[in-house]
Amino acid sequence: MNNLTQRTITGAALALIITFLLSWKAGGFILLVLTLNLLTLLEFYRLFHAAGLRPIKTGGILLSTLMIMTCALTISKYMEPKILLVNIPIAFGIFIAELFRREPNPFHNLAFTFLGILCITVPLCFFVIIAYLPVGSGLYHPNVALGYFLILWADDSAAYFTGKAFGAHPLFQRVSPRKTWEGSIGGAACALLVAYLVSLYFSGQHMMVWMGMAMTIVVTGTFGDLIKSLMKRSLNIKDSGTILPGHGGMLDRFDSLLGSAPFVFCYFVLLDKL
Repeated sequence: MNNLTQRTITGAALALIITFLLSWKAGGFILLVLTLNLLTLLEFYRLFHAAGLRPIKTGGILLSTLMIMTCALTISKYMEPKILLVNIPIAFGIFIAELFRREPNPFHNLAFTFLGILCITVPLCFFVIIAYLPVGSGLYHPNVALGYFLILWADDSAAYFTGKAFGAHPLFQRVSPRKTWEGSIGGAACALLVAYLVSLYFSGQHMMVWMGMAMTIVVTGTFGDLIKSLMKRSLNIKDSGTILPGHGGMLDRFDSLLGSAPFVFCYFVLLDKL
């Protein structure tokens, strides 16, 4: 089975699973976010463990899971915002745990433990909030979350095929020589087209809101991809993992989501959609 066939089969299966979970009310959405967080954070810690560092994996997973759960419980109005305070002693506990590990580079370990949370869990918390806008409604809006993924998939797929067919000018030669301007332009055009189609079928947001959201995803998601490529180059690896045949690892597949979610949140804030 060649790489393109693997990529297509894996992508189709992943799309079906994600679409089902996003459509399965709030419970499916939170389950999806928790699963993405767990698998991606474990992959992140594994990569740096292989590079000689010792992130505090158990503490990082515990804190990240609680962050997403408390964020979801707050934004859905099941609990008061003060539940978020539970994250503070857990975060401090990670520092205390490092006191007893007797590792040679304790603050390197702490830094990469929290870097994984900053790069993975925090963006996913923003994604949770986006799916519950406007804040205060306590209602999950599957159309927003699904529309977000449809735009991501359109951008990624079109960029891949356009780049393979017409790519000639590297976008960022030093970091990702295979990513081209032609591919990026093709991805952006397809993302805008899908955003327009989404606006016709998903009520609640004006067409221009979806178009602006698409451009925010394209630009910041591309930088998220490039930053992930920079990380892989620093570790001298090609793919972040093998869990997704044809795509690589979780970081390879969801870097655009992690890079764009905080900025899409800011975009909605600037539009007074809160």
